[in-house]
Amino acid sequence: MLFNLVDLCQNWLDEHGLSAVVQLMYQLEFRALLATALSFAITVFAGPTVIRILHRKKVGDSPEFYNQTLNELMKSKANTPTMGGILIVAAIFISTFLLSDWIHSRYAQVCMIVLFWLAGLGFFDDRLKLTARFRKLSTREGLFMWEKLLFTLGIGIIAGYFLYTGAQHIDATVLNLPFQRTYPPTPIAEVIVQPPNVAPNVIVLSFVWFVVCATFWIGLMSNAVNLTDGMDGLATGTVLIASIVTAVLVAIAVSPRASFFLMVPHVPEAKELLVIVGTMAGACIGFLWFNCQPAAVFMGDTGSLALGGLLATILVAIRQELLLPLVGGVFLMEAGSVVTQVGWFKITNKLTGKGRRIFRCAPIHHHFQLQGWSESQTVVRFWLISLLLGIAALVMLKLR
Repeated sequence: MLFNLVDLCQNWLDEHGLSAVVQLMYQLEFRALLATALSFAITVFAGPTVIRILHRKKVGDSPEFYNQTLNELMKSKANTPTMGGILIVAAIFISTFLLSDWIHSRYAQVCMIVLFWLAGLGFFDDRLKLTARFRKLSTREGLFMWEKLLFTLGIGIIAGYFLYTGAQHIDATVLNLPFQRTYPPTPIAEVIVQPPNVAPNVIVLSFVWFVVCATFWIGLMSNAVNLTDGMDGLATGTVLIASIVTAVLVAIAVSPRASFFLMVPHVPEAKELLVIVGTMAGACIGFLWFNCQPAAVFMGDTGSLALGGLLATILVAIRQELLLPLVGGVFLMEAGSVVTQVGWFKITNKLTGKGRRIFRCAPIHHHFQLQGWSESQTVVRFWLISLLLGIAALVMLKLR
């Protein structure tokens, strides 16, 4: 909004000699950094008030596991306020609203729709599970899995439709395979004069396959981040690292020099996503202030579903979704451990009459906790894994 206000008042600013003062608002990188700082400030300053309100509303979590040892380890977290994701979502929205050109950016609008849709879904699930009033009225433990999948896949279809129809160049609909050159090697001097065409061997996705791709990744990542949110600072710190890596990927995608040099899809219409991913990073830094051990608040489904879906939407928009196994590797590892654990238990129960488990507990961060790792060790080691995978994702850009 501030960007649009500056643009609207440009003639008046020129007449009064104030144009030079606000020229920074036209620099994408400046707005992204300012959005990061603003999102951080909103989260840090509003955090204590939000936490007090959640305490007063008795929105507290009391996690229960089938493993008694784990229940003892997690006992200290009983009644810690949840639904802190409201803080993250609000910081992202306010910063995006003020500092991005969302009015003219279809991609930014799609990201905000995804953010609010999944935050609303998570809010309803959290409220159903956690508030004292709802616990008295019903024994139901939140939304059923099929209900979550229905709504996460539903927003994936909607996002995929609008991303595809909002694409202004064929480059924004290609399937960007690892190690494949999107463009033929072209000298940078020639690129500026005449952008190269997409290489003939590159697959251009049809509308249906693009929507399927978007739906799969948005549904998968939103639920994967949700499963990762089980230790103080684990999901928050990992999303922060993924956001920083994604910011680099967005900066490359919107720059003709960088994208053509690295031969990855050039998607200029995604430039406002750099501001949004900046707000994600800032909100996560601010939230980590309260979420680090011992956590004063948890993000809950309200934050985890929204952050996972938003991260996937941005990477789908810049055609880098196939880097999600690296950028979001920890999230997929967590989700994979749950699927493997449940699947193996059901298979062995059907074959032998007694279900067996591969891990001592799933998601896998609890397995390592039961193996003797302290919570802080587990969290920091998972952060390090995420950092190494993020570096690997950036290195992959050059291997073409």
